Parts: sequence; structure tokens; C-alpha cells
Amino acid sequence: MTARWGAAPTAHELTAVERLSADELRALQLTRLQWTLRHAYENVPFYRKKFDEAGVRPQDCRELTDLAGFPVTTKHDLRDNYPFGMFAVPQEQVRRIHASSGTTGKPTVVGYTAEDIDTWATVMARSIFAAGGRPGHKVHVAYGYGLFTGGLGAHYGAEKLGCTVIPASGGMTARQVQIITDFRPEIIMVTPTYMLTLLDEFERQGIHPETSSLRVGIFGAEPWTEKMRAEIETRAGLDAVDIYGLSEVMGPGVAQECVETKDGLHIWEDHFLPEVIDPVYGTVLPDGETGELLFTSLTKQALPIIRYRTRDLTALRPGTARPAFRRMDKVTGRSDDMIILRGVNVFPTQIEEIVLGTAGLSPHFQLRLSRRDRMDHLTVVVEARPDAPAQDRIAAAGEIVGRVKDGVGVTVAVEVVDPETLERSVGKLKRIIDERPKD
Repeated sequence: MTARWGAAPTAHELTAVERLSADELRALQLTRLQWTLRHAYENVPFYRKKFDEAGVRPQDCRELTDLAGFPVTTKHDLRDNYPFGMFAVPQEQVRRIHASSGTTGKPTVVGYTAEDIDTWATVMARSIFAAGGRPGHKVHVAYGYGLFTGGLGAHYGAEKLGCTVIPASGGMTARQVQIITDFRPEIIMVTPTYMLTLLDEFERQGIHPETSSLRVGIFGAEPWTEKMRAEIETRAGLDAVDIYGLSEVMGPGVAQECVETKDGLHIWEDHFLPEVIDPVYGTVLPDGETGELLFTSLTKQALPIIRYRTRDLTALRPGTARPAFRRMDKVTGRSDDMIILRGVNVFPTQIEEIVLGTAGLSPHFQLRLSRRDRMDHLTVVVEARPDAPAQDRIAAAGEIVGRVKDGVGVTVAVEVVDPETLERSVGKLKRIIDERPKD
């Protein structure tokens, strides 16, 4: 039977673009950028309106630096055009739809043509290769499958590289340990916090995790520290490397840390053009300065994205293991107040809508982040209304737990407290309390 992707690409084919000179790469980027701007302007009414209002046209981009004169795109723009208003191709050309949770109940929706899916698989294959994966390796994919881009992105990339995929998805921790023990994969792709949970389960079962077959861990979907890397590598006996991506730009595989250096994530700049801006003033910052990361897609057909504000804070630096491509530092934080909880984006406004729609509760609440058993936990602490019967608090707490699980996709704890319990500063309630230990 012929494999889905045909013959796996050779190492020479995967790394061919890395042999371009700086001038050749810039020329390729400019050609693709000019195509993307035309494609977006001609096929997406949102971009035509935004460009017109900013007084720019695709033909105004004559150099890569000219991109700074074009308007940015935000997550709110995608939600305002829900569900398919940002698509640049007819619906019959869309082969895949993914979506993420939204702050107003509407997710951000992204689409892929057949060629987009192949491009995504290619950059993911390149990422797995840079992490140390090779054709014939078995890859245990413990990212969630479904509308979340993690599971299928990793899956298709591993297949493209010529690996054997074990589509474990998330959950059923004891079974995951059994599968790893029995199937003997060399690579695992999972969130770093869930990897710690798997290591605990190995030990609970009396298995030394460093004796497993795993040799490379590719960890993404949430920020993680050097201290966490050291613990995972020591306990699991593998190389732990970072991967970066977001659904609005493509999914995982936008940038990858190389196993040789582990010194930041090389961005696949032949497909994704990065900028770093001052998050307040919007001015483009030089390489080496920390600011908010923006991405412009260079090859996406179904959903071209222009100067997308990721809200992630990082800096761009010269390439090392892949010198043709710049690196981005590990993400140090965000320019907004989004919480990443076990790989799921959670916004205070999502919780706020649920609290406001629950009888007997005031709009005064806090989100308290803690860490127990190696996992991040979120507790919603909300004040009861003065006139609410005390016996209704348990029911209100249960209602919030259920609605957050259904609407946001995470499990939280809820505490309903007396009115005027939460501390206020200058009349304003501090919304997020991070009680996690600082690494």
C-alpha cells in the first residue's frame, strides 16, 4: 500500500532551504509576501477594507521592511468575521477546519486547502527532524485531537517524515504509560506539564521512566521553563525541546528548537515572516529587543494572515543550528492577560460571562492559579450577592464548573465566598492571582 505522503523526504530535501544564502532567502520571502498581500486584498473583504483605510495597496510592498506600513490583524478581527469571513478561497477548496475557544463564545476559525495541509505537514516534519526525529521512529502523540491543532498537526508531520504514529491523544494516563512501555516509541509529543504527570505515573507503577524507549520529547502548547526542561530530561533520560505554533498562523510547526543547541526556536522563515513590535506603540523593534511577536503567513491559501498579533513576548536572534533562520527566545509572557492552562487558552472575559450568567453571584471574582502534583490548577473565587441564600452557593459553584468545562474546555475549581471578601486595590479587583512557584 502506498503511504499517504508517498516516499518520505530525505534529509537533503528537508534541509534544502537551509542552504539558501541570506539574499536568496530574502528574495524568496519578498516574492511570497507580495503574493500573500495580493491574495488577501483580492479575496478577503476584511483585508481590502483594512488596506484601503490604511492607504496601502499590495503593490506598495517593494521590500520586506515595507510590511511595517500595513495594518495588523488581531484575534478580535477573526472573531468579528466568524465563521468563514477571513477565508480567501471558495468553500469547496477548504479541506480542513480547526477552531479555538473564544472570549465571547465565538471561536477563532481557521481553514486549510489541500496544499495548506501539505505545507503544514512539511514544516512539522522539518520540526520533528530538527528535534532529532528520523524516518522509522515511532512517535507517541499525546496532544489532543479534534478542533485543537496540536494532535493532527503532529500526526501529519510525523507521517510526512516517514515515522510511525501512535495517536494516543490526551487522558488515560495509566494507559499511556502502558502504551509507551509496550510499543516503545522513540519520540513523544505532548505538553510539558502532562509529561510530568506521565513521569509520575511511570514511578507509581514501579517503572523507572529513564529506562523507557523515549529519547526525544517535543513539548509545546504552553510556556515552560529551563528548570522544567532539566527535571524532565533528568527523570526521563531524553532530550526535551520546545515547539511553537498557533492555529491562526498555521498550528504547531511555526518554529522549532533544535536538539543540537536547545537555545531558542528557529522560525521556518520561508513560510512565516516574523516581526517584533513595541506592544504599546506598535513600532517594529530591532532583533535582540523583547516585544510582541507578529507573524505574516507567506504561503497559506485558505487563510492568509497579515501581521498577526500573537500577544506573545519574545526577541528575535540570529540562527545557530539552522543559521539560515532566525531564532525566537522562549516566550516569556504575554502582552494581554490570557492564561494558558494545560494547553488551553483561557481568558478572564470567558469566565466573566459565565459568572454574570449565574444566578446569585456578583460580578466580583478572581482567578487563582496554583500548581499541585506537577499540574497547573485554576480556582475561580467569586463573591455571592448579598441577597443570595447561602444554600444556593453549592449549586452556583457546580453550574460554573459545568459551564467552564463545556464552553472553555478546562476543569476548574470554584469557591463562592461572602460579599466584599475579595481584596480590592483602589476600588478595582485584581483579576488574576498567580500562586504558582517561580522557577
